[in-house]
Amino acid sequence: MKVLFPDRFRPGPTGGWTADMLDHLPPNSPRHVELIDGALIVRPPQTAFHMFMIALFERTLISPGDLMVVREMTVTLGLRQRPEPDIMLVASSALTSLRTTSFKPEDVHLVVEVVSPESLERDRTTKPIKYSDAGIRYLWRVEQEDDRPVVYTFELEPSVKAYVPTGIHRRRLKTDIGFEVDIDLDLGRFIGSESL
Repeated sequence: MKVLFPDRFRPGPTGGWTADMLDHLPPNSPRHVELIDGALIVRPPQTAFHMFMIALFERTLISPGDLMVVREMTVTLGLRQRPEPDIMLVASSALTSLRTTSFKPEDVHLVVEVVSPESLERDRTTKPIKYSDAGIRYLWRVEQEDDRPVVYTFELEPSVKAYVPTGIHRRRLKTDIGFEVDIDLDLGRFIGSESL
């Protein structure tokens, strides 16, 4: 399903939208808007899977004191690139104000994308290339497989500025991203079911 941006935002400014323009959208704009290649992308309503995965990482991703977990905020990768990962680990020092709306890629340690049917191509192809080009060291992509999460983990190989796979995780996410991570991927705790 393709989601079109409201007519009041089309055709858009000459030369396309820029990252700084996102902070000046009208108050009645859609809540979650990304900028990919100068085009505004609006996120459609999320699935329960998407919501529970974000909640799981927000609650269980324990990071060192110099990093903090943020959800559904943008990272400004360039003039026409301002994607909104579902979860990021960012340097605590990057939060300089409660008015902060976006982070610089050099302050981002990890991006997590929870794949939805409409975002499949962006989350598998477009965004990883942009994140790796910007030098973000770690990427996790979360997909739904037989009603259970599977997490694909990647690390930046700096000499080629591309992500290499470091694992495929079902039931439990155990990996190292500069510190040990061990997360139970069972979603049953959120909805009182042992079957997820």
